[in-house]
Amino acid sequence: MTPLPSDIEIARAAQLRPLPEVGADMGLPEDLLEPYGRHVAKVDLAAVDRLADRPRARYVVVTAVTPTPFGEGKTTTAVGLAQGMAKEGHSPVLALRQPSLGPVFGIKGGAAGGGYSQVVPMEVLNLHLTGDFHAVTAAHDLLAAMVSNHLHHGNELGLHTIDWRRVMDVNDRSLRAVIEGNGGPADGVTRQSGFDITAASEVMVILALATSLADLRERLGRIVVGWTKAGEPVTAEDLKAAGAMAVLLKDALKPNLLQTLEGTPVLIHTGPFGNIATGNSSVVADQVGSRTGDYLITEAGFAADMGAERFFNVKCRATGLTPDAAVVVVTVRALKAHSDRFEVKVGKELPPEMRTEGPADVEAGAGNLRKHIEIIQSFGVQPVVAINAFPTDHESEHEVIRRVATEAGARVAVSTHVADGGEGARELARAVAEACEDEVTFTPTYELTDSLETKLEKIATSVYGADGVDIAPAAAKALARYTERGYGDLPVLIAKTQMSLSHDPTLKGVPTGWRLPIREVRLAAGAGYVYALAGSIMTMPGLSKHPAAERIDLDTEGNVVGLF
Repeated sequence: MTPLPSDIEIARAAQLRPLPEVGADMGLPEDLLEPYGRHVAKVDLAAVDRLADRPRARYVVVTAVTPTPFGEGKTTTAVGLAQGMAKEGHSPVLALRQPSLGPVFGIKGGAAGGGYSQVVPMEVLNLHLTGDFHAVTAAHDLLAAMVSNHLHHGNELGLHTIDWRRVMDVNDRSLRAVIEGNGGPADGVTRQSGFDITAASEVMVILALATSLADLRERLGRIVVGWTKAGEPVTAEDLKAAGAMAVLLKDALKPNLLQTLEGTPVLIHTGPFGNIATGNSSVVADQVGSRTGDYLITEAGFAADMGAERFFNVKCRATGLTPDAAVVVVTVRALKAHSDRFEVKVGKELPPEMRTEGPADVEAGAGNLRKHIEIIQSFGVQPVVAINAFPTDHESEHEVIRRVATEAGARVAVSTHVADGGEGARELARAVAEACEDEVTFTPTYELTDSLETKLEKIATSVYGADGVDIAPAAAKALARYTERGYGDLPVLIAKTQMSLSHDPTLKGVPTGWRLPIREVRLAAGAGYVYALAGSIMTMPGLSKHPAAERIDLDTEGNVVGLF
C-alpha cells in the first residue's frame, strides 16, 4: 500500500478550471459571478430569480452513522459522490458548509474533504474564504455592543435577563465566562457574560436559513436578546440594531462558488454549529444549486439523528425542497467502535486489534447502522449506504455491511473516493441515481401545529429511540412562556452529544431503556426555532495541549504549510 500524498500536496498539484467555465457548466452567466481572487467567486443573489424556471435537480443529503473520534468521512464522500456523478455523465452540484477557523487551528482540522476528493483551493476554503464568518462575528457582536450600550444609557426597555453573549471564531476556553464593564462606571454596566464560537451564533443560522435579503432583515429583527421582568421579549428590532446588522451581512448572504479536484461545481456557504444549531449549509446555496444541475448533493452535520433530522425537519421546511435520497456513510472501524469491544480515544491512534480482520466485531456494532437506516426511512426517504473503504478493511467485513444494509432495505455501495477520486465513487453514484428514481413519501417527524413538548417527544422517541422525555420544571416553564408569546408553532432542535444516539456520549451502538432529560429550553426567534438542551453542550471549544496551530506556518515562498 503506497501512502497517499498529504491533502495539501494533492490540492496544490491540481490544475484548477477557470471559475467562469465552472459557472458556465451550471448555466450561471458570468455576470452573476463576483470574483474573489483567481479561484473563488460569490454568486449574485439575482441568480435565484433568474434560474427559477429551470427544472429542479434531484436532492440528495449525505449523512452518517454515529461518529467516532476518527470521523467517518461524510465530506470526502459527498465530494467523491459529486465527482462520481460527473464521471457517470451527470451534472452534479455540491453544497457544503464552510469550516470554522477554531477547529482548523484546534484538533478537528478542516472540512475540505481529503485525498483525491477535495474542494479546492483547500487552504483558502479552510481559512478566511470570502470573509463570511467575520461578517457574522461582526454583526453578532454589534448587537452585543448595542445591548451593553442600552444598559449603560439607562435600560429604557427594561432588560432584566440577557441571553445574548459575544462570539469569535477561535477556540479559547478562557472566554467561556467573562465579566464585562469591569473598569468603572464609564466602561459600562458590570455583568457576567461570555463568548461562544461564531458557528454557534444565531446570526449564523439566520444567514443559513434566510431565503432573501428581505427575509434576512426580518429574521435579524426578530432576534430575542433578553426578557423584561414581566417576561416580555426584547428584540434586535427594539434596540434598532437589525438594520446595521443586515448591512454587515449583505454580501455574506451570497453563496461562494469553488470546485472539486475534478472541476465539479461546489457552493460553500455558512457553517452553523452541529450540536446546538442546524448543522447544514445555506438555503440560498440550495436554491441556486437546485436549478443549476441535475443532482444537488449536500451534507448534514454529524449523524442521521442530528444533522439529517434537522435537514428534514427544519431546512427542508425553509427551502420547500423535497429530498429524493439520503446517503448514510459508514466505515468498518466505526462499526467496530460501536461494538464496544475496543477502547477508542480522541487524539489516539486506532487500536492495533481493530485493524485485524474481524467480521464478528463489525456485526456486533451493526445495530448502529440499522438504526440510522431506520431513521432515514422514517422520513419516507430512500437510504443508500456508502461504505467508505480504507486500506485496512477486509472483504469479509464489507460483506457484513452489505448484508446488514440490504436486509434493512437500503442500497449499498463500496466507495474508494479518497484514493481514487470520482472513479472510485462510480458504484455509489449509480446506487444514488437508482434510489432517486424510487417513490418518496417525505414525512417530517412532527407537524408544526403539534405542541413544543410533543415535538420534542416525537424526536426523542421516533428518531433517537428514547422511551420518552423528562422535562425539568424550569424548561417546562420556558416552553409554556414561548407558547404563550406565540412561538409554539416553531420547529424544535435538541442540542445533545453527537457521540451517541442518546444524550450520554458513553452509550455506544443503539442504547435502549433510557429517557431523554431536557434540562433547559432556549428560543432562537430569528432563526425560527426553539432548542432544548439535553446534557452539557460546549459552545466555545478549547485547544488541545498540542493544537494544529503549532504546526501551521509559511514557507520561504509564502506557501501555507502544516495545514493537513
